[in-house]
Amino acid sequence: MAGHEQHYIMPRAEFDKPVKLAIVMSPYYKDIADNMLAGAAAEIEAASGTYEVIEVPGALEIPTAIAITDARSNFDGFVALGCVIRGETTHYDTVCNDSSRAIQLLGLQGLCIGNGILTVENRKQAEVRADPKDQNKGGGAAAAALHLIALTRKWGAQTKGVGFKAPSEAIKLASAENGSTTA
Repeated sequence: MAGHEQHYIMPRAEFDKPVKLAIVMSPYYKDIADNMLAGAAAEIEAASGTYEVIEVPGALEIPTAIAITDARSNFDGFVALGCVIRGETTHYDTVCNDSSRAIQLLGLQGLCIGNGILTVENRKQAEVRADPKDQNKGGGAAAAALHLIALTRKWGAQTKGVGFKAPSEAIKLASAENGSTTA
């Protein structure tokens, strides 16, 4: 069974300053969400981090809640937890694709998000993936967020020589480096 293949798990991220995460979750399938929350919380605590849980009605609301929380708080990162089980309509595809796409877009804007929204065919698959003693996808999502936070902290002080700069920013940076006052 593909679900039990061996895969590499990166060593836990380490921090010299504490990390604070928001776990944004949908308890639509409460037992599954609770198991994922247990796995995520254990991973965050193992990295000496703290967290706050924010609940929203469904998977589609998770990215919006992350964006709202980011704009009005001081979290280092986010863990998105939820579960979408295939039903009889195409609503499943919409929820899976749109929630994933929105989380990806937030990540590309610089937010550190571990995506733990399960997209499964049936309840049994969700139970196995959510179980902290089995696949522990909640813990995996928290670990992903922690690794992104570590990467952000590592490169956060970098101000030149990496990445694209908007033309006006590049001119200001070049002027400052050359001692020029014209821009």
